[in-house]
Amino acid sequence: MTNEHNKKSIPWYAWPFWALWKLVSGIVEFTGRIVAVILGLVLMIAGVVISLTIIGAIIGIPLVIVGFLLAIRGLF
Repeated sequence: MTNEHNKKSIPWYAWPFWALWKLVSGIVEFTGRIVAVILGLVLMIAGVVISLTIIGAIIGIPLVIVGFLLAIRGLF
């Protein structure tokens, strides 16, 4: 089967609502990615700062790892 058979056509009267929905969902998705990247960078910086002490390394290293994974998830 080709994609042509799987595509659902949008009726002409519903197109403005569909277009508005796609626009809003795209903006929300982009905003979510930006927030994830920024939060990941903040967690990495906080983890490095906390890791400057030996006792803080217990919390800081996992914080850096979680921040890194969150930033990667936001980018890709």
